Amino acid sequence: MTEQLEAIWKSLRVEAQAAADSERLLVAYLQETILGQKSLELALSYTLASKLKDEILPSITLRDLFLEIFEEDEPLREAIRIDLQAVRDRDPAANGYLSPFLFFKGFSALSAYRFAHHLWNDDRRTLALYLQSLISRMFGVDIHPAATVGKGILIDHATGVVIGETAVVGDNVSLLHNVTLGGTGKERGDRHPKVGNGVLIAA
Repeated sequence: MTEQLEAIWKSLRVEAQAAADSERLLVAYLQETILGQKSLELALSYTLASKLKDEILPSITLRDLFLEIFEEDEPLREAIRIDLQAVRDRDPAANGYLSPFLFFKGFSALSAYRFAHHLWNDDRRTLALYLQSLISRMFGVDIHPAATVGKGILIDHATGVVIGETAVVGDNVSLLHNVTLGGTGKERGDRHPKVGNGVLIAA
C-alpha cells in the first residue's frame, strides 16, 4: 500500500482523539471503536460487527469473521482505505475521516459488502447472502454479494441504493440515494448495468 493510504489510520486516530477531547459523552465510544484499537482493520471489524450483529451472528462472531477475511484478502484492505479516502475527498459533508468511518452508512454498507463479496467468491454463498440481508436491514442498502464493485466508491446518503447480482461498477464512481442498478427483466444470466470509471449516478 502507498504511504498515503497507511497514513489514513493515523489521521483517523488524531481526529478521534480531538473528538473525544471535545465531547465527553462520546469518550467511551471513541475509545472502543478507534482509540483502543491497534489498526484500521481491527477498528472497522469491531465497528461493523457492532452494527450488524443479530441473534444468529453475535458481534464477536462477526468481528472474528471480518478479521479472518482481512488476513486473507490484501486487495480488500486496500479497497477499504481507498473508499474512505474517496468519501473524504468527494463528500463535502465528510470534513475528514472520522464521520464517514463511524456514521456514514454508505461507507459502512460498502465495506460490509466487500466482506460478503469475499465470502461469495470463497463459495460460502449462504453466509454471504445472510450478511447481505443484515446490511440491507441495517443500512437500507442492498448490494448483491456477487456484484463487482471497484475502488474509490462514494455512496452518498445511501438510503435505497440497490446493486444487482450481475452489475459491474468501475473505480471512482459516486452513487446518490435511491439509485438502482436493477435487472433488465431477463430471468437469468447477465441482466444488470455495467458502470464505467469516474461516473456519477443520481436517481
